[in-house]
Amino acid sequence: MKPAKMNAPIKEVVVWNSDDYDQIIDVRSPEEFRIDHVPIAINMPVLSNIERAEIGTIYVQKSRFLARRKGAIFVSKNIAHHLENELSEMGSNFRPLIYCWRGGQRSRAFAQICSEIGWHTHILKGGYKSYRRAVVKSLEHIADKFKFVVVGGQTGSGKTDILVKLEETGAQVVDLEGLAKHRGSLLGAFPDQSQPSQKYFESQLVEKLSEFNSKHPVFIEAESSRIGELLIPNNIWKRMSLAPLVMINVPLDARSDYLVSSYKNLKLLTKNLTGLIKGMKSRYGNDRMICWQNLLNDKNWLGLAKNLLEFHYDPAYERSMKRHDRKILKEIIQLNCSSGCIIDSANQIKNLKIP
Repeated sequence: MKPAKMNAPIKEVVVWNSDDYDQIIDVRSPEEFRIDHVPIAINMPVLSNIERAEIGTIYVQKSRFLARRKGAIFVSKNIAHHLENELSEMGSNFRPLIYCWRGGQRSRAFAQICSEIGWHTHILKGGYKSYRRAVVKSLEHIADKFKFVVVGGQTGSGKTDILVKLEETGAQVVDLEGLAKHRGSLLGAFPDQSQPSQKYFESQLVEKLSEFNSKHPVFIEAESSRIGELLIPNNIWKRMSLAPLVMINVPLDARSDYLVSSYKNLKLLTKNLTGLIKGMKSRYGNDRMICWQNLLNDKNWLGLAKNLLEFHYDPAYERSMKRHDRKILKEIIQLNCSSGCIIDSANQIKNLKIP
């Protein structure tokens, strides 16, 4: 009598955003995962960065057979590690979706083990490459179905904080600066955080917009087409450029206070700021550069913030506003960037009747 077959089915699928999966597992190397991945995926590499490079070298310098044998050793060891750690608490009904670069050997090796355990396993057909093609295609048209409303205002107006409060009330919000890990300005870099790759930035945008209802407006902050080193995808940028505007007006002194309290780089990265100031000599002249450097040397953060706003940020913002003939839905006078004022501005925007 033949023993009962215990292997659970392995199903090849073409969608990754489905409730059919309990977890999405990216089995590529950590470096591949860093560059881009499905935003909710968890990295459980079957080959480390070093192991992947080693196998490539063996393949080129020795033979395909030796490379595959060495790869099998690494893959077996790493899958066992994941089973003993990240997957150790998964029950018999666990349903993973697994993908690698092309949906080939790495994902199938992991899926086979999962199947033998008894887990109903899915493999993304075409792997990451098919996912990336879908993201690129989506970026060509995804913004067209939404009605964007841009929240604008001079630097230091607390626009990001307003968007956070808006989102807390249930509004549909895209925080471009949060996704890009950059405030999009001279002092915009996040302390101790690097920006994501352009590809992962795009993946996050598609993921975010895909969650939204096209019947309701999408609130987004006024930005240039570039945030730090990242570009806003063309279709989204065009829709933003044509979107109506809610303008937040805050006095210069209050914005200076906000800049000092919110832009950590003003105090933390003084060496970088010195380099940035020197780099602007040709634009603003030697006298202005010396003024800023003296304020920096004296650690006069409030004076430096106010001077930067008055002579760098505000003129740049005015030039940007003139390039876009947006309809202004509402102008909000905000006395400062206190929590109360931020909440009040968010409520005024939430209660707007968007045509």
